[in-house]
Amino acid sequence: MFATTFVALAVLSTATVTELGRTAATGGAAAEAVGEFGIAWEPCEEEPSVECATLAVPIDWSKPDGPAVDLALARRKATDPKARIGSLLTNPGGPGNSGVNDILRPSGFSPEIQRRFDIVGYDPRGVARSGSIACSASVYNQMPSPVMTSQADFDQWVAFDQKLRADCREKTGPLYDHVDSVNVARDMDAIRAALGEDKLTSYGVSYGTLAQQMYAELFPNRIRAMVLDGNMDHSLNVKDFQVSEAATVEDSFSEFIAWCDRDTGCVLHGRDIRALWRGLLAKAERGELYWPGVPGRAVSAHNLLWLGVVMNEAPDWALEAKVLLALDGGPVPDDMPGPPGNGPVNGDVAELPTAILCQDFDLGLRDYAEYADVMRGSNAAAPNMRYNPMPMGDMPICQGHPVTNPQHRLRYTGKAPLLVATSLHDPDTPYEWSANVARQLGRKATLLTYEGWGHGVYGMTDCTTAAMDKYLISRTVPARGFRCPAEEPQD
Repeated sequence: MFATTFVALAVLSTATVTELGRTAATGGAAAEAVGEFGIAWEPCEEEPSVECATLAVPIDWSKPDGPAVDLALARRKATDPKARIGSLLTNPGGPGNSGVNDILRPSGFSPEIQRRFDIVGYDPRGVARSGSIACSASVYNQMPSPVMTSQADFDQWVAFDQKLRADCREKTGPLYDHVDSVNVARDMDAIRAALGEDKLTSYGVSYGTLAQQMYAELFPNRIRAMVLDGNMDHSLNVKDFQVSEAATVEDSFSEFIAWCDRDTGCVLHGRDIRALWRGLLAKAERGELYWPGVPGRAVSAHNLLWLGVVMNEAPDWALEAKVLLALDGGPVPDDMPGPPGNGPVNGDVAELPTAILCQDFDLGLRDYAEYADVMRGSNAAAPNMRYNPMPMGDMPICQGHPVTNPQHRLRYTGKAPLLVATSLHDPDTPYEWSANVARQLGRKATLLTYEGWGHGVYGMTDCTTAAMDKYLISRTVPARGFRCPAEEPQD
């Protein structure tokens, strides 16, 4: 993903950045002294109905007098100023997703939330317009196969990682070493102060929940309301992380098959989908599977597995069935997506948001034997999907990478109630991850369960949206054990 051109204003003077950094960097009581600073908003170049700006924050929060990075911000103002409650800061997923892009698009929030809040998004440090992690494409394109089969493969990855990190650090500069979610949480507090909000109201989804969790630890008394939707579990070791990811993508694939079995509108209704899937994987392993319309690029088995993730996020089961049929030689649908996975990067620069994951999670392995043990556990949990290609493909890149925000159990001492939300069948962040986060956050956290499918449940149904809206507006959480019934995805 490459950032688009963005024109905005840097709005804090060096003195302001220094004071903001000195107070927020320490956390705890000292952090309570962070002052209120303005932001100079201007119409966005890409969408003039949206306002854009930048906010300068220290690259290293422990050195507030050091270099700064400009965080890119975007805002849609409340549609009813008289009913406005304040600002709602949104935390994008990824790592690597752009919160500015989210705001530039039509809002996914309900009309009532748009009426009552200024909705503010930002590109987290190291992402898109906020100093993205940049690497030489010539080095990035030397990346080995994401699936290891021997100690020689493991050694090759370790050597490549050293080369890649040195290259990315040189091209990115000092920001490269300061992109973990603790730093992002401190940035969130700087944004809160600059917006003039005494306390933070925030919504985060997927990887964005990790920065919110870190915020809850660092600034427990600065929260007004916080929705954590589809959570990361920062307490898991590398094997538990990968095996649980494999189990959840297998579960979502099984739910897709169950839907196709009961819905006569599915183009694979009556077919043995598991057998079809095994055949496609075998063909991909032989280098014989090509994406319709892209004849020169074979689809690897690893990249094919991405279909089980991305097409179950909404989910879009009708299209998933059509895509599998097309790969099996059937008709190609008009809305056929592009091939899954990433090919070589064209141009001179590649972005590497995986560096953020590597600083937040210790995914390091001793050797190939430990890698093989993790893979066996994943294969056992996912006999059809084998493993989740997203974290399994990222794990090799993290070998030997310094971890600045290692896994730990959460500790929240604040008084504000928190709302944790998830679906039972999430292909990206397992249900149990959100349940674990709610338990770790303690009695002030309430778990909202959607009994259906997909990743990120805000907007999924009227029930899930109404519960989150009520909480964001009035800070009223649902009753303990509250569940929203599943609603069958439409064709």
